[in-house]
Amino acid sequence: MNPIGKKEGAANPRVVLGLSVVLAFIFVVAYFFYSLQPHAQSGIVQKQFVIEKGESFRDIGARLSRESLISSIAVFKAYAFLTGKAQQFQPGTYELSNAMSIPQILDAVTSKKRNDVLVTIPEGSALRDIEAMLSEAGIIQENSLSEFRFQKLSSDYPFLSSAPSLEGFLFPDSYFFDVNSSPETIIRRMLDNFSRKAWPMLSGSGDWYNRLILASFLEREVVSLEDRRLVAGILMKRISLRMPLQVDATISYAKCDGKTKNCRDLKVLRTDLDYDSPYNTYKRLGWTPSPISNPGEVAIRAATDPLESPYLYYLSDRETGETIFSRTLQEHNINRAKHL
Repeated sequence: MNPIGKKEGAANPRVVLGLSVVLAFIFVVAYFFYSLQPHAQSGIVQKQFVIEKGESFRDIGARLSRESLISSIAVFKAYAFLTGKAQQFQPGTYELSNAMSIPQILDAVTSKKRNDVLVTIPEGSALRDIEAMLSEAGIIQENSLSEFRFQKLSSDYPFLSSAPSLEGFLFPDSYFFDVNSSPETIIRRMLDNFSRKAWPMLSGSGDWYNRLILASFLEREVVSLEDRRLVAGILMKRISLRMPLQVDATISYAKCDGKTKNCRDLKVLRTDLDYDSPYNTYKRLGWTPSPISNPGEVAIRAATDPLESPYLYYLSDRETGETIFSRTLQEHNINRAKHL
């Protein structure tokens, strides 16, 4: 006779719970080891993967997942913690593939022999300045950026399709570059940065390339965001009035053959105002053929959001660097005599 309150054939709840736990454990372990395998079901893809200095472990995992190099962020993180590699990521550029397992990817990004150099590209550097910096650091060969046929990259970076040069697109920032890198590797890194930080600000303007040119002027001429916005408004007003822009930095760019560093002729003299160049904004109306520097975020923000004002002229005080604004040419000439 069965005990009262129990039905014949009923499963013991403890047994059911135990079996459920065992099955769940088996499933988790199976999923864990499955997710460690290469994530190449839809074909093998090889990518350049960049880890920036100070980038968080969480962000690295998220980017690996977005670029379809791993199938599970959770398994990637768990394996990194279990193996003690979560804090061992090395900044640099890596060739990764979805044919690599998570252990192989972790080995690649945590055991790299340092062959890279940290280079800081200041805002307002010209292409040839950047080229000289990278060449001196042993990262590229001399002239390899300016001679690179960048038009072949326009399918990946459509904003290059009608650009006459890379000037303006090499986004200033701090980068880790490998010694003896190819020029394409360097250019792609900087264009990727431009795509993330500059292009969202520019892409909404129908005349975005002119705005980039304007930002390159502002980067060389004015310091603060507010003054840059005022100067941007002045230069846009001059364009509408068909007045010469009269930006000294454009003549410096022409005289120094596209360099801004270590050029003895950087200072603009009165005799230079007749300098024969399409970059002479005293003699020629309109924008220059290309930017004259590679501007940063602040200058680009000012160029895309100019301030209207009653001013038509500006200059920088020789001693303090303060921007002095004038409404009329007569007022401007008085300020020139006082501040220059």
